[in-house]
Amino acid sequence: MLKALYIEWNEQINVISRKDTENFYERHVLHSLGIAKVMQFKKGTRVMDVGTGGGFPGIPLAIMFPETEFLLVDSIGKKIKVVNEVAKTLGLKNVRGIHERAEKVEGNFDFIVSRAVTQMPEFITWVKNKISKTSMNKLPNGILYLKGGDLSEEMKPVKQWHKEYPLKDIYEGEFFETKKVIYVKF
Repeated sequence: MLKALYIEWNEQINVISRKDTENFYERHVLHSLGIAKVMQFKKGTRVMDVGTGGGFPGIPLAIMFPETEFLLVDSIGKKIKVVNEVAKTLGLKNVRGIHERAEKVEGNFDFIVSRAVTQMPEFITWVKNKISKTSMNKLPNGILYLKGGDLSEEMKPVKQWHKEYPLKDIYEGEFFETKKVIYVKF
């Protein structure tokens, strides 16, 4: 049902690459759920998905963690329209999408999640004041960021403690060979 819903919306508003529709579950859903392999969000956790696009990683995570609150944020309004309609169609009560820049979102969150919207040092400047000081999950509050490739240069200026979780250790397949979940502790 999820794939059919996205294909229908994608015909109206381009939210995922048309060439990726045949690999929808691998490249969007499983990729997003890589975060769930690193962090099992507890009931009441607040998560902000920055640059969510069509709802990734937020929608798959919200399905997986129905007692976690997800705020999906994107600066492109038509993509947020899709996010809210998909959440409504799926009956997800724990998802809210807003058309806004991450820097302007008010409130604190336990975790910030995203899929490679920019270089990590810049991303940190967008969200560093949005992370709650009080942790309730296994990992202390921070960023869980999906990204691929060699990140050694990109991560050099990051002063916060961080760790890479290679998705090739979790999933089989060429797509996941260079993909990682980057955890940055705050």
